[in-house]
Amino acid sequence: METILLSTLNPDSRLLTTLATAAPDQVTRLQGRVDALERERKHLLALLDLLRDIGGSLHYLDIVQTVARRLGNTFGLDRCSVFLAERGGGAVHLVASYEDPAIRNHVVDLARYPELRRALETGAVVNIPDATRDPSLAAVFAVLTSRHVQSITVVPIAWRGVPIGAIFLRTFKDGAELAEQEVEFCRVVADLTARALRQAHHFERLHATRGGGSAAVAVERERAAMLGFLRRFLLAFGDRDGAWDEGLLARASSAELDRLVGVALTVLTSEAQSR
Repeated sequence: METILLSTLNPDSRLLTTLATAAPDQVTRLQGRVDALERERKHLLALLDLLRDIGGSLHYLDIVQTVARRLGNTFGLDRCSVFLAERGGGAVHLVASYEDPAIRNHVVDLARYPELRRALETGAVVNIPDATRDPSLAAVFAVLTSRHVQSITVVPIAWRGVPIGAIFLRTFKDGAELAEQEVEFCRVVADLTARALRQAHHFERLHATRGGGSAAVAVERERAAMLGFLRRFLLAFGDRDGAWDEGLLARASSAELDRLVGVALTVLTSEAQSR
């Protein structure tokens, strides 16, 4: 009926018909674009909140716990965990978990996490849309089915191209798997996490170095005090008649000499600390 009326009112009825039939598609595309922009807005806000939370953190546990909690809340995940690997391909530790915040440092068996091992070895994102049907997870099908797991995504945390850990995300059976934009969002989060962890590591190393520097200064002061003491002692003792007669040493017992050395070291240590 609408097409007939358009044809009657306008000689170029084919153009009007095309516009009339195209309008719903345009509305759909526009709505999709609006939805995409809204997701991007939420992701940007989430990133700003994450930066605010981890930007001032100087301890790695605070950083990874914040990341796990933020991602778990943002996507309503069944599980969100952060794993860190020891340097040189050592053990892998579960250091943060969205569903169990009490977890701090738990060594994991990579045989139970083939997707995690693949992400750490290749440095690439591992995405499994249907975890209960993926052959690589056959050994844990029963557990995944009982937990109503749908998809698993593992995003490596890398520093200078070397994976140092990973973010593990798992969705519920009735929920949607992570879209491409959401996976990209997690990539950005992983990059921010790597930088924050590096900053925390640098701070801890600097703190340890400064502590070591103080100890080195104390040792140097002890050495200077000891040399100064010995020099003055030998000069004063050498002025006495017969001071270098080795026969005099027999008059002093070993115990007494040890006692005098102990007293001298105590004085030297006290002198070094007071400067």
